Amino acid sequence: MSDLEAPLRPKRKKVWVDYFVKFRWILVIFVVLPISFTFYFLIYLGDVKSEMKSYKRRQKEHDENVKKVVKRLKERNPSKDGLVCTARKPWIAVGMRNVDYKRARHFEVDLSGFRNILDIDVENMIARVEPLVNMGQISRATVPMNLALAVVAELDDLTVGGLINGYGIEGSSHIYGLFSDTVVAYEIVLADGRVVRATKDNEFSDIFYAIPWSQGTLGLLVSADIKLIAVKEYMKVTYTPVVGSLKDMSQAYMDSFAPRDGDQDNPEKVPDFVEGMIYTPNEGVMMTGRYASKEEAKKKGNVINCCGWWFKPWFYQHAATSLKKGEFVEYIPTREYYHRHTRSLYWEGKLILPFGDQWWFRFLLGWLMPPKVSLLKATQGEAIRNYYHEMHVIQDMLVPLYKVADALEWVHREMEVYPIWICPHRMFKLPVKTMIYPEPGFEHHRRQGDTNYAQMYTDVGVYYAPGPVLKGEVYDGAEAVRRLENWLIENHSFQPQYAVSELSEKNFWRMFDAELYEKCRRSYGAVGTFMSVYYKSKKGRKTEKEVQEAEQAHLEAAYAEVDQPMD
Repeated sequence: MSDLEAPLRPKRKKVWVDYFVKFRWILVIFVVLPISFTFYFLIYLGDVKSEMKSYKRRQKEHDENVKKVVKRLKERNPSKDGLVCTARKPWIAVGMRNVDYKRARHFEVDLSGFRNILDIDVENMIARVEPLVNMGQISRATVPMNLALAVVAELDDLTVGGLINGYGIEGSSHIYGLFSDTVVAYEIVLADGRVVRATKDNEFSDIFYAIPWSQGTLGLLVSADIKLIAVKEYMKVTYTPVVGSLKDMSQAYMDSFAPRDGDQDNPEKVPDFVEGMIYTPNEGVMMTGRYASKEEAKKKGNVINCCGWWFKPWFYQHAATSLKKGEFVEYIPTREYYHRHTRSLYWEGKLILPFGDQWWFRFLLGWLMPPKVSLLKATQGEAIRNYYHEMHVIQDMLVPLYKVADALEWVHREMEVYPIWICPHRMFKLPVKTMIYPEPGFEHHRRQGDTNYAQMYTDVGVYYAPGPVLKGEVYDGAEAVRRLENWLIENHSFQPQYAVSELSEKNFWRMFDAELYEKCRRSYGAVGTFMSVYYKSKKGRKTEKEVQEAEQAHLEAAYAEVDQPMD
């Protein structure tokens, strides 16, 4: 068997859940899509209502809501009440990880009112926003001003709070880093009710660096100041087909944005946006984008593709046409480009609605797309949820750029999932060691894409049913995820916590660094108030007893190795 050849597996006997999943599209069309559309419309009306208010009024409402949060925290009796959680229902979260920690006794704090854009400071190029502001809302407000967040995550529904406390990336991350790297200040309500503003150079700089990836376990985020950049009306997108081995495609991907001469900060050589899609083990398309003015886009002979219209082909399928017709260039309105994967949820829409990409469905019902991920979760039930954990993959692998080929080959052997999304991002060398960090000494190697201040990483996005499942073969999804996690640990790579994880506590802290996080947990009173990040990410149900035992043991076991005495 060659290195890329997948193992032979026996056939799997179908059960009733297989048939329910196969025909789930009926429920999606007649229940989920209409309710989703209603939700989207009501949220849009709420956004319009918010935009009609002055910034001064929004700030006043924000201050009043912060006072309510502080009051609520001070009402908690630590000896009687459970650990603090937001009042958001578990199924509302966009991530695929089950929010099972809320099944234990907990003390709810309502943050539902924090969904306003508080200020767009054009002079200082800062957007001050509340945590429930989503990407669709912020891009709708900023793009008409020829402004945008430095990193705009592709899906409309993703919120600022989720992208900061968790993980966020976009095609511009090879320049600006992850979403959290573009934040210049956090407003946080601590466990004792104090409201602090944390920046990288004030007295709360430790918690400023600890907040990303902490999953809201250090304090309650109530606003963030985020970097804005100047943009133009269109994105000039170049689609370049690549045929060859996974190694060939990996090198073509690297060459599309990382000059071999190491001139990584030269805007003439580095595009504004980049992503790649691997469709088969031998075919892929690399896409680069550069901002363009409307005057340039509308010049005679240029092609403009308004891909945001409901009847347009799904973006990943449109990109794949370059495999047949060769490299081509087109201009896409900037905001439509930002959210190019929203309507089809990358390619997950094909599994949810097998005919959703057909022309007749797009024309007749495409305007209802996409279904809200939260509603898909709310209507799936325990059996369907467990089925998806075993028979479906939604994982992101954050790997050093020079190991992309190895990661792609691993996914092919172990999961056979296609398409695969690849998107680069900078991992900055910071003054403190955070939960995720570049390889020690990376700057001495100066590999392709690296600079002396940041190592280039890549998100390898694996979203779809594994090949063995599609072929009706036996497949152990939990074991595959465990092997994936072991590979990540061995290769100084990381797994975003929105995904279903099989990590033990010991392996969790082998993948992530605990020192700064645990220091801030103790310094700011989070222990005994907020659940630990591992426990919050842990798969499976959580009982009150488990919560208490986990908190009591927070300095033992996995933490013992990294929890060294302070000088």
